[in-house]
Amino acid sequence: MVENFNEKADFIWSIADLLRGDYRQSEYQKVILPLTVLRRLDCVTERHQEEVRERYEQLQEQGIENVAPALKQAANAEVYNTSEYTFKSLCNDPDDIAENLQYYINQYDEETKEIFEKFDFDHQIQRLEEANLLYKVVRQFAELPLHPDEVPNEEMGYIYEELIRKFNELSNETAGEHFTPREVIELMVNLVFQEDDEALTEQDAIRTVYDPACGTGGMLSVAEEYVRELNTDANLHVFGQELNPESYAVCNSDMLIKGQEPENIIYGNSFTEDGFPSRTFEYMLSNPPFGVSWKKVKDEIVREHEEEGFAGRFGAGTPRTNDGAFLFLQHMISKMKRPAEGGSRIAIVFNGSPLFNGGPNSGESAIRRWILENDWLEAIVGLPENLFYNTGIRTYIWVLSNNKPKKREDVVQLIDAQDLYAEMDESLGEKRHELTQEHINEISRIFGDLEANGRSKVVPTEEFGYRRIVIDRPLRMSFRATEERIESLDDERAFTNRDEEVQEAVKEALYELDSETQWMDREEFIDEVELTFNMHGVDVRNSVYNAIERALGEQNDDAEICRDGNGNPEHDGDLRERERVPLGTDLQEYFEEEVAPYLENAWINESSKYHDDQDEELGVVGYEINFDRYFYEYEEPRALEDINEEIAQVESEIVSLVQCAGEDNE
Repeated sequence: MVENFNEKADFIWSIADLLRGDYRQSEYQKVILPLTVLRRLDCVTERHQEEVRERYEQLQEQGIENVAPALKQAANAEVYNTSEYTFKSLCNDPDDIAENLQYYINQYDEETKEIFEKFDFDHQIQRLEEANLLYKVVRQFAELPLHPDEVPNEEMGYIYEELIRKFNELSNETAGEHFTPREVIELMVNLVFQEDDEALTEQDAIRTVYDPACGTGGMLSVAEEYVRELNTDANLHVFGQELNPESYAVCNSDMLIKGQEPENIIYGNSFTEDGFPSRTFEYMLSNPPFGVSWKKVKDEIVREHEEEGFAGRFGAGTPRTNDGAFLFLQHMISKMKRPAEGGSRIAIVFNGSPLFNGGPNSGESAIRRWILENDWLEAIVGLPENLFYNTGIRTYIWVLSNNKPKKREDVVQLIDAQDLYAEMDESLGEKRHELTQEHINEISRIFGDLEANGRSKVVPTEEFGYRRIVIDRPLRMSFRATEERIESLDDERAFTNRDEEVQEAVKEALYELDSETQWMDREEFIDEVELTFNMHGVDVRNSVYNAIERALGEQNDDAEICRDGNGNPEHDGDLRERERVPLGTDLQEYFEEEVAPYLENAWINESSKYHDDQDEELGVVGYEINFDRYFYEYEEPRALEDINEEIAQVESEIVSLVQCAGEDNE
């Protein structure tokens, strides 16, 4: 892992001090980030700039319009510049530096010019020039060596992400932006490629990897390095999409420098502007934003869910709008290759919410059910706290495959790695812990061996599912015709909707009832009310009788059970309970053993609305992954004698201290 990127990142950060006063701190990145990218490109193109210019002039004389292929060949890279300028030569003409810098950028290849359009850097050049800062800033950057020979791609990735992290802190824009530490990416890459190492060592192996929220391209870069180290003949094509324009620009420039296809990095929202609508990929990696709302695109996503179902990307369901993590995973699953084509593997970072958020009728539970019942989930790795730059929360890596090896069929491996970390000598934002290479190797080994131990549990997939049944108990009510209760009829709409004359007649009749009598049987009470109404010539609808029951009645455990017209007991809504029954368990047997002995006269409500929508059986199916439960270790409580002895000792010490204080005062 790279350890020495901080020095260069700090140097670049120090250049930002030149902007103080003319720029707000939250605006520093508009200048520093594009200039860092431009200086990196400048270092790459400088070595072959003369050859490129000569070739460019030849092509111009020959009248050739499509010059890009020949100039890339002359540059020995995907990126080239046809101007006579470099960062250093730009500084030789301070008076014209704005015009020359703009010209220099415009002489880059088309892909590179698009990068600076995303940065909207034209505006910043003019602003820096007006503040008399442009020359000073460019001269500082010209002193910074950023050629890949001196700053390898991995180290450059760290520099980009450290700068962006600092900019986000200054802007107070940290919600959901949790750049992935490279050691976490390395672990994810190990997990997603491990089952396919043999295939990747084949001669001329060709594979694809995709990240729908690729940021600055860290995951794609580490995946590429992994495959290159495993097999120099392998060809890994990387694809990504990114919504943030600055991150997209950084990622795209990185692809250019490394000779990857920059057109494989798409700008835009993966949900509403899918850059690869018809493509599938062998591998997918992502760390989507945690807890970020998708309200802005809700209409489009809900429309796709409702109109396209499983023919679209979000057929399983939609999560709550304040967290779109599960949308990313569904999007990735839609891009899996068919098992007949070898299938696909996915590694994605989540916080704890996707494990358990939502009951059985929720979108989250429906998505978990879809994943688990299709047997796609291979493993979940629980990571330590304080591993990410901008959040201290615990995170989890989910590993999925639609072509599981035989040994993983119908099981999910849970790996608890929350105590596998090293303390960092110096914190980076919230990041105080890191995974060492030994930790990465150990987690990878446990995963690869499907080892079950104190740190790893292999759980049957069905164990995460349950049926939620509704347990009802009978309604018992007693009734009294007190003045207070009769007057409370004024709060019942079914009563106040009647004519005032009817209301008065009802009240007068009810006042004839004995206010001291308590009816313990609802049927007897209603008979008494009907008799009184008949005597007073009062004729009302059933809704008024219901209002009278509510106003004059109260729950009473000693009262008789209230029954409907068929003699069946009515349920008490306040006593209704919901019970989770493990999948595969006979519901009636469960009820007789676990519920009936403790709830007298209870029953399972078998109404059709409490049947599952998919299999139509009693009990709504839900899925929840209670990760920590599988690693909970019971600790025997201390003996009562030991606790009493400790309390007595503390009391004795307090008495002794009080006595000493009294003696000192004397």
